[in-house]
Amino acid sequence: MKKEESISGVVVFLFGLVTMLASLKMPLGNFRTPGTGLFPFSLGIILMILAAMFVVKELISRQDVKGQIQRAAGAKKQLLLFLGVLILSIVLLNPLGYFLAAFFLMAGLLWILGVRGRLFVVLISLFTALTSHVLFVLWLKIPLPRGILGL
Repeated sequence: MKKEESISGVVVFLFGLVTMLASLKMPLGNFRTPGTGLFPFSLGIILMILAAMFVVKELISRQDVKGQIQRAAGAKKQLLLFLGVLILSIVLLNPLGYFLAAFFLMAGLLWILGVRGRLFVVLISLFTALTSHVLFVLWLKIPLPRGILGL
């Protein structure tokens, strides 16, 4: 395992930890009546679990050095792009609103993962933003930023 890959896993783990700790400043509620902090708290825990699983998997599996070097360069670039898109969506959450921020976040992440079909990216991003909006805003009544669309 290359050093960069383990560092990437640790960075994602720490990001999940920071997300989880920051969400504790908001009311958590419970799963029947969730507060605004429950979703980011859960997201932080999931990120930490997935990052830990990634690091353990990388420690177990060994591949040739050349393949590791190529993968590490790609993983580092993907991680930086991922964090950039995530930070940008957080910054734009209040001005654009949850729906548009979720749409652009999903479109950016799909692009980073290599999905290049424009129609497919738009449809998946739209479906994800709409589904999460219906789930959190309409069904669970979680007050999220409305932004310029007023959704």
